[in-house]
Formats: sequence, structure tokens, C-alpha cells
Amino acid sequence: MDLSYTTYDIQCTYPFGISRSVHDYYTVVYIYLEHDGILGRGEAAPSARYGENSERILTCLKQGIKIPTNMGSVPEMEAQIFPQLEGIKSLEAAFSMALLDWWTQKRGQPLYDYFGIDPVKTPATSFTISLGDPSLLAQKIEEAAPYKILKVKLGTDRDREIIHSIRALTDKPIRVDANEGWDFPMAEEMCRWLAEQNVEFVEQPFPAAKLNQTAALKAISPLPIFADENSLTAADIPRIAHAFHGINIKLMKCGSLFEARKMIRLARENDLQIMLGCMVESSVGITAAAHLSPLVNYADLDGNLLITNDPYEGVQISEGQLQLPESPGLGVTLKEPYSAEKGLK
Repeated sequence: MDLSYTTYDIQCTYPFGISRSVHDYYTVVYIYLEHDGILGRGEAAPSARYGENSERILTCLKQGIKIPTNMGSVPEMEAQIFPQLEGIKSLEAAFSMALLDWWTQKRGQPLYDYFGIDPVKTPATSFTISLGDPSLLAQKIEEAAPYKILKVKLGTDRDREIIHSIRALTDKPIRVDANEGWDFPMAEEMCRWLAEQNVEFVEQPFPAAKLNQTAALKAISPLPIFADENSLTAADIPRIAHAFHGINIKLMKCGSLFEARKMIRLARENDLQIMLGCMVESSVGITAAAHLSPLVNYADLDGNLLITNDPYEGVQISEGQLQLPESPGLGVTLKEPYSAEKGLK
């Protein structure tokens, strides 16, 4: 099995702002595994929040990754490859995608079929309204028209103003993500106020280290509280379950689709609701995650909808609803205009 890779800058439609950063673009790394005329694709979308970036990924890859010749199963192949990836979860996720894409294409089955998932029961995805220039808000809301649910980034000193402005334009349900941006008095005040603004839940109000404050907020909040930065892998769930009503699972945090499945099972055992989320990614990473979406309560799989130069096509959206590809593997194809781009396959 031959390994190749390339970097690619995905351009944000608008500067993508959250409580701690703003980006005009993100550099992702595509992983390609080829054997027997079959191409498996994966995507690493690293986050600086977890100490990852494209330079660190490339340094790791350039050292040489040994791909096992014994292809007994995907978990066995992951077990041989992952120790070489220096704990870089987004890179692990990329290899997990590429291996599963290759494996399921080889067997002529869509990825959801490999996991025994009913592809019809997909949730609607939310559409993110990031922090940014207030004068662009109306335009962002207009472009979100095809989507039934908004995810709004907060964690600033003008959070009420943002919600008031959105409510002047739409009454769609909102999911709020504070990205660790609040202190306790602000969180208590905002949760009580947001409960009257057709908000479904609040995600990660405090820095991950302040778990005790999260548990205290959960006890008094009229809105459910979801973990993001507190919920990286399955090992986190028993430790944080008492402090949250739900968790956000991202492939780029947990490192593989198998780990995501484990997180889903463990969350159910701990009576937690589940959202399947993403970084700003192209259709490779988003489609891989979407294959697990029938197993969860909520989806926030819009990373590919927030960029202008997605080179791939995969999962589709119909009236806000995720529609999984029926073709074998991930069901991702390279768009014709990008076929000449250096390194893309």
C-alpha cells in the first residue's frame, strides 16, 4: 500500500472567529493510501487548541510511516500505524478515514454499511455563525437560509447584542458555543437569558480545567450544557459525565472512527446526549464523520459549508438534512476543477 500526502489551504467564506482566535484560512493535510488500483482518502484538520498544526504533521510524515503489508483488518492496521503518528489526533483521524475508505471500497460497501448503520436516519446539521464583522451578520443569516438550525459562536463582551441582532433577522433554533469564553457569573446570567431566546443548549461555557464550575452551572442552568474541549476521547467521558448533559464528538479530537463509535456507546451508558461536530474541514473529513451521524442526537457538520474552495464532493445537504453517499467507501470524489491541483487525488 502506497502512502502519499499533500497540504491544502481551505479558504473561509468569512473570517472564522471564535472567542480565542480568528482565521481567514486553515491548512489541512490530505492522506492518500493506494493499493490494487483503489485510492483511500483521509483529511487531517489540526487545531492549535490541542497543540497541532500542519507543520507538525508534515514533520511526522517526512520521517516515514511504515504501512503494514498484513491487511487483516482496519483496527489491526491502525494499531500498527498509530504508534508512529506521535499522538497527533488529527493525523490519526486522517489515516483512519483513508484506511476505511480503501477497505470499504475494496469490499464494495459504503462506510455506513461497514458499521451496520441505517443511512436514512441522519440528523439535520446546524450552520455556524462565527464571530466577526457585525455588518456581515445579515448576509450570513441570509446564506444560512437552507439550514434549519443555527450554531452561534459567543464568548465575548457583546454576546447579548449578537443574539439580539440574530433574533431581529430569524427565529430559527440556536445552539450556542462559548468556546471556553465565559466566567461563572456570565455563564449563569447568559444561560437564564438564552433560555428565553429559543436556544437549544450551550456548549463549553468554561475553560476545560474548570470542571467544578461546569458541574455547578449544570445544577442551575435551564439549558443543557454540552462538552467540547472537555470531551476529547472516550477516556474523558466517565470523568466529565457528572458535569454535562451532552458531549461533542469530533474525529479530529478523538483520532479515529472506531474511537468515535466507542465514545457514542460510552456516552449512551452515561445518559449523555451526543452531538457530532467538526473543525473547519473539507468534504473528506465531513463526509467521514457524517457516516456516523445516524447514531447521534445532533449534528454540527458544516465545516465544508463554511469554505469557498472545497476540492471534494461527498455528503450532501437536503433542506438541512445530511444525505450520505451510496457509493462504496467514504463516497468522496475530487471535483473536476481541482483535478489539476498539485498533489490532490
